[in-house]
Parts: sequence; structure tokens; C-alpha cells
Amino acid sequence: MLEDLPFYLIIAFVLTTFVAVGMIVLLIKTSSKPMGTRSARAIIIAISLLLTVQAIISLCGIYKNSTDSIPPKIILLAVIPALFAIILIFNTRKGKLFIDSLSMQMLAYVHLIRIPVELVLYGLFVNGAIPELMTFEGRNMDILAGITAPLVGFFGISKGKMGKASLLVWNFICLGLLLNIVVNAVLSTPSPFQQFGFNQPNVAILNFPFSWLPAFIVPLVLFAHLATIRRLINYR
Repeated sequence: MLEDLPFYLIIAFVLTTFVAVGMIVLLIKTSSKPMGTRSARAIIIAISLLLTVQAIISLCGIYKNSTDSIPPKIILLAVIPALFAIILIFNTRKGKLFIDSLSMQMLAYVHLIRIPVELVLYGLFVNGAIPELMTFEGRNMDILAGITAPLVGFFGISKGKMGKASLLVWNFICLGLLLNIVVNAVLSTPSPFQQFGFNQPNVAILNFPFSWLPAFIVPLVLFAHLATIRRLINYR
């Protein structure tokens, strides 16, 4: 855990993560094909295990004490497993059925989580845990996705004010915003691949609870975009 970091930032991010878990619960509850209790419970248990394992790994210092490893441990143990899970969901019959049952409106609301994440990132920058380029004062405009998400969800999808093309454009633009901050975050993290932020590197994600960002929250946001894009291309 980062030393001298205000406790409120840690609490704020933990609460943000719990809200993200709650969003998954809402996605399940509002799906067009209600999931069985056993399946829903299995998903929640899997997420709980993921968060617990990531907490243990980061608290044990595995991420912050292995910055010279190739590939970086944070990529190997947090990012790759999450990407593998997404690929698995999109390439299995049950996974596709699950995606196609999700409410597009709720998928849009998932992106609201990006607002508190960006506020926490700004707090981390102020306290020297990430570089400025990872905030909305630098290269990170990801907060715009969170701000526009409720408008897209309510007016664009629920009220039908946005067509397929405009919804796709919004999703691709916001996906670009996500990829932008991910790339800058990776290249600002202490590792053999670091290119930015040498004076104030991205050390936050190597520590608890902020390792949950690349391991859980970013993959959730990515999944929401990809699921929506799939729905728009195939069915809407």
C-alpha cells in the first residue's frame, strides 16, 4: 500500500470498485433472459475471488517489487487474465447469449464509473502517485465518456433519440478514450517499457487497492463497449 497517501483516496477507490460490482449485479438483474440464481451467484463469487486475489498480490508487493520483469507482473497477472475472460465470453455460446441478453441502456450506465475513477486519478496525481498526463489536466479525457453516458443511456437508447450509427460512433470514440489512457498508464508505469512520467511515475496501480483498476474496472468498461458494439452491429 502506498505510504503517505490520504486515506480518503483509498476509501473512495474501494467504494468505486464496489459500485462497479453493483453495476454488474444490475446488468444481470435487468437482462432480458434472467439468469439462474446459481449462475448469478457464480459470477459474483468469481468477481469476489478476482478482487481478493488481486488484493493479496498487490499487498504482498509482487507488482511493485518486480518492475524489471518482462512482461511486467501487472500485465501478466492482472491484465492478461481479464482480457482472456472477455475473449472467452465473446467466443462461447453461453457467453454470447449472456451478452445478447444485457440491457444496452444499463451497459451505457456502466460508464458512469469513469467519473469517480477520474476524480481518484486526479487525487493520486496531486499526491504524487501518478503523472499529470494520466489526469484530465493532461492527456486523459476519459471523464467525458462518464459525463455523456447517462445522456446516451436515457435519451439515446431509452428514448430512442440516437440511431445505430450515432451510438456506434459514441462507443468507438469512448473506446478510443479508454485505450488512450490505458496506453499512457502502461507507458508511465515503472517497467522496462516505461516512456513517460519518469519524474512522477504511475506507481499507484502497483499497489492496493488501485491494482483493481487494470484488473477489474478497466476490463468492465471495455466489456461494456464491446458488448454494446456487438449488439448494435448484429441486432439493432
